[in-house]
Amino acid sequence: MFQLLIVFVSRIYAFFERCMPTNILLRATHARRGLKWGLPAMLLAVVYIVIAAALAQWVAGGAPGWINLLVLLCLWNALKFVVNGPVTAVRLLRVRRDEQRYWAANGTAVRAATPGSLVAEPGDRWSAG
Repeated sequence: MFQLLIVFVSRIYAFFERCMPTNILLRATHARRGLKWGLPAMLLAVVYIVIAAALAQWVAGGAPGWINLLVLLCLWNALKFVVNGPVTAVRLLRVRRDEQRYWAANGTAVRAATPGSLVAEPGDRWSAG
């Protein structure tokens, strides 16, 4: 019986992790391409807090009590985004540091992106010469 309960809970957890919009967005911000969007995604926490406050006022005014579950859900999502911002910022700094070390170890200098740098120069990584 206990094993069945564990399997059931793990399946529900996997479904929520895979299909819920906030989890999809958080997972995208933890990918290498999405690390730079971690701090701007923190602004969604403000939206969730405003929604939670509006729902709480509605409940205080006489709305059904089950709306409190939506308030908790909004606050939980806001907390996830508030924590996610600094975590992705630290991960981005670490990844960029590691990339700079990699390029320095391979003898490739990191150039600033200028319009003229779109053309491969001799000795560049992608040039034929």
